[in-house]
Amino acid sequence: MTKLANQCYDVCIHGAGIVGRTLALLLAKDGLRVALVDKSPQHSSDKKDVRAYALNVASKTLLETLRVWPEASQATPVLGMQVHGDTSGAVNFHSSEQGAQALAWIVDVPSLEANLAQAIQYQPMVDVIGAIDDAKIQADLTVVCEGKHSATREQLAVEFEVTPYHQHAVAARLSTSLSHAGIAKQWFKNGEILAFLPLSQGGKTASHENLEQTDGNYVALVWSVNPAQAQALLALDEPAFALAVGEASCDDLGEMQLCSERVAWPLQLSSARYWVGQHASLGAWVLAGDAAHTVHPLSGQGLNLGLGDVNELAKVLRQRESWRRLSDLKLLKRYERVRKWEFLTVSSVTDGLQQLFARPESPVEMVRNWGMQRFEKSGLVKRWIAKRAMGL
Repeated sequence: MTKLANQCYDVCIHGAGIVGRTLALLLAKDGLRVALVDKSPQHSSDKKDVRAYALNVASKTLLETLRVWPEASQATPVLGMQVHGDTSGAVNFHSSEQGAQALAWIVDVPSLEANLAQAIQYQPMVDVIGAIDDAKIQADLTVVCEGKHSATREQLAVEFEVTPYHQHAVAARLSTSLSHAGIAKQWFKNGEILAFLPLSQGGKTASHENLEQTDGNYVALVWSVNPAQAQALLALDEPAFALAVGEASCDDLGEMQLCSERVAWPLQLSSARYWVGQHASLGAWVLAGDAAHTVHPLSGQGLNLGLGDVNELAKVLRQRESWRRLSDLKLLKRYERVRKWEFLTVSSVTDGLQQLFARPESPVEMVRNWGMQRFEKSGLVKRWIAKRAMGL
């Protein structure tokens, strides 16, 4: 329920998405009074949300502690991952190699958002506040979780460095004639990156109710292509689109059928120059999630980075010295140092892979596929990389 800002708060969070709501619950759990500013339009839509996130072990553990992890049908375990290069290069990961239940979980976005909203509703330490004059909210600390197009970040006049990838991600859900067996798949080919994320359920829309519901025969598609190709894919009729996806994936999962709407958005690498600071009217502030950074989706680490941000921020605030206020910039810079390093580590890998596979030259193709073959046999290095991706 939306409330009015009629009191002082410890923390004011701008942005009521997954990252913002998770932070609100973490801080409330620590006894802090939180104002959660929700400026999103309140309207219903008949369209099924096709988004799905790959969440690692660290993110799953965090959300489970808050009791908002989706039910099993909405969180599909990824038992393994197959990555294919242009020709002979290939890398395979499996959860058994890590002694883990799964490498990651593919989570249905609406289900997670609904769980978070319900938890917020029953958390007395959190007040949800609608779009009002921000100056009316008095708080020791302001946290911005509004996403990459954050209006509050612009108000703070924080420089946001953006490097466009000249690619759009095309997302959809498809049914397959062959089971995915819990294996995520990815192809780097002709400068494009195509990924299948295994789903337990298809998430049918009203216009696709005739499709049979079969566990293990649905995937979430994320296909990174140039802007012109993205528009061409969106313009195809449903059978032609499914045929194009099948051809690009070498018909690995057999015959495919589109079972959702299609959406597309531009891809970029971005980072705010500063993640903490002081403002004349808002006071001490912190950026988190996409308001602070974005990466290419090829590694599936976007939301994991955002959840890692708020988990670290809550930890820093919880462990502060008794004499420090929440607004102490030296305190907040502890958060900035830890999370900037993590972002640089992840973004260096994802950006490097994107740039490497975007180059069509034959010598580069030979080198990258040789590199994939060597990495597949690297043993300790490969296991270390897998552990990092799992958030361990």
